[in-house]
Amino acid sequence: MLVLSLLTAVVALLATVALAFAVVALRRTARPRGGGVDALPEDLHGLRQEVAALAAEGRAALRNLAVVRYDAFGDMGGHLSWSLALLDDAGHGVVLTSIHGRSEARTYAKNIAAWTCDQPLSPEEQESVDHARA
Repeated sequence: MLVLSLLTAVVALLATVALAFAVVALRRTARPRGGGVDALPEDLHGLRQEVAALAAEGRAALRNLAVVRYDAFGDMGGHLSWSLALLDDAGHGVVLTSIHGRSEARTYAKNIAAWTCDQPLSPEEQESVDHARA
């Protein structure tokens, strides 16, 4: 019983020493904080400019996306044909359409400006533009 108590005390002492070494090592490797709150006003103008630039990039990104899958021909199944609208926030971009038949597949691209197209859109292409806008 005495040996078990002594062994428990030694293990507890070793754990405490290891914890102390870990705390000392952590304090030595901790990075000093740069300037604290006093440095924030200096960076505020630069941060606002960066946020504005990122917002402008985001508006120009093709982030309004929609895919419509369908059967282009009555004797074909599996919804292998599709129309994909890739548009930015202003409605500028492209609609890609791939029509799959039994012996061939054709792919088309139509420019979109301000949510409209100079060329007539198929119902599926118009549906993809409408879904991308929603």
